[in-house]
Amino acid sequence: MILYLARRLLGVAGVLLAIAAVTFLIFHVLPADPAAAACGKTCSPERLADVRAHLGLDQPLGHQFGGFLSGIFTGRTLGTGPYAVRCDFPCLGYSYENSLPVWDLLTDRLPVSASLAAGAAVLWLLLGLGAGVTAALRKDTATDKALMVGAVAAASLPVYFTSVMLIHGVIRTAGLLPYPSYRPLTEDPLGWASNLLLPWTALALLYAAMYARQSRGSMIEAMAEPYIRTARAKGMPERTVVVKHGLRSGMTPVLTLFGMDLGGLLAGAVITESLFGLPGVGRLFYGALVSSDQPVVLGVTLLAAFFIVVANLVVDLLYAVIDPRVRY
Repeated sequence: MILYLARRLLGVAGVLLAIAAVTFLIFHVLPADPAAAACGKTCSPERLADVRAHLGLDQPLGHQFGGFLSGIFTGRTLGTGPYAVRCDFPCLGYSYENSLPVWDLLTDRLPVSASLAAGAAVLWLLLGLGAGVTAALRKDTATDKALMVGAVAAASLPVYFTSVMLIHGVIRTAGLLPYPSYRPLTEDPLGWASNLLLPWTALALLYAAMYARQSRGSMIEAMAEPYIRTARAKGMPERTVVVKHGLRSGMTPVLTLFGMDLGGLLAGAVITESLFGLPGVGRLFYGALVSSDQPVVLGVTLLAAFFIVVANLVVDLLYAVIDPRVRY
């Protein structure tokens, strides 16, 4: 287990290093003028000169990448003299549009995106796994067909359509909930949940449909394995056979999918956050695209890559917990 974890950690470090190199190439080398791209649309000539000095574009490319990489782990000082800007660890860049380090902008928005992703993940797992397992245990029955038709219908609805319908039906017409306005969990738990309920539902309906189909197929395959027949022949209760033997081994593909989806959502859900007015990372990313705030786009890209890679590492370690056939 320790050797496996060490190999996986080395692999994660290699992947993150490769991603950092590719993103540096895309954002600092490919643009005709990286300083203009980083400064944004509202950049004055004087500001552009400062940004060019901060980025060290007069230095060799290897030195620029070394400074970019070391800044992530130790922080760095951008520029020299009275106009120098300190970017503390972890330095993912400096937003000249907001006059703030990118990491400060991300940490301010990250709790919103984490709350959105966590709540939606709980809902779609409950709905998706419940529907998928039920359909698998009642294969080819009317219940199975109804659940799968519902899953296909839910998956075919874009998240922006579902969000608009929820806003119109629940908020504007019925008046059952207020328009979402994020409140921290530690300050107002009930307000936190009530303001995120509709965004959670919009995301959960989309993902639950995919998880229902995936879990149904995995469960049907698992329940046809020889060890399931052996467990039944030993006289084990059907509930034990389904949960302990069938569900645990059949959830491995679902767990893989969950790691990817949750890792991506932690870096922001652009459409959902924009429609519901949530000040999360996804909305920050959208605003950075509109204003051509390149450092923020770069920072969100690196953050998303980090979450996805780490989520996959955690999923790999959980395989042995969920599936008894897996041993490291």
